[in-house]
Amino acid sequence: MKNISHIPALEVSNLTVLYNNSVVLSDCTVSISRGVMLGIIGPNGAGKTTFIKSILELIPKKSGKVLLLGDNFKKVHKCIAYVAQRHSIDWDFPLTVFDMVLMGCYGKLGWFRRPGKPEYAQTYEALVAVGLERYANEPIGVLSGGQQQRAFIARALMQDAHIYFLDEPFAGVDLPTEKIIVELLQKLRDQGKTIIVVHHDILTAPTYFDWALLLNKKVVACGPIEEVLTQRNFENVYGNKLNLHF
Repeated sequence: MKNISHIPALEVSNLTVLYNNSVVLSDCTVSISRGVMLGIIGPNGAGKTTFIKSILELIPKKSGKVLLLGDNFKKVHKCIAYVAQRHSIDWDFPLTVFDMVLMGCYGKLGWFRRPGKPEYAQTYEALVAVGLERYANEPIGVLSGGQQQRAFIARALMQDAHIYFLDEPFAGVDLPTEKIIVELLQKLRDQGKTIIVVHHDILTAPTYFDWALLLNKKVVACGPIEEVLTQRNFENVYGNKLNLHF
């Protein structure tokens, strides 16, 4: 892969996505710098999850161009980690927590290499990082909602990615779990990783993120958080009913 040190983490140009012939995202254009933690913020139905899924080629786009680390997704997919919403996994599947987290290394190993001692050690380290080491040999079905989310984060840590996409990682988790996740993501950001998070809580956004993307079927604003989270921009997204008091 080419030298990516000075290339934006994500460049989206004129992205339009349709669902049943209705416009979900319209002509979205953004450029996101490397090494930032960005929150995607907007009302329900704004297209936040669709934005991520179209970037990752999980759903088709009508038009537009997407570059990740200066290339198309297929060329850099091993550098990308994606934490989906919890309901996307079968938590009754007979799999241990350790094995679920270990799966995070498979993309880099490829089809013909099996995990060895380094990968097993990294898996345990990832479980320790999210506070789940005592559940390592338990079936994934015993985990609570917050613990499930932490397991997802641990699996993403195994990928050692350049860019992490997370879809509503704080939904349905308790405050201690939310704090653990935020601190882990900020630590990754401090290591030069780019973190892109679909987020629903406007009030915590200035504390959690240094960049924000305001989205409501189109891009309203994107950039450093102090420039984006303004009363005028929020009125353009949510209407005049919302008054900011951070």
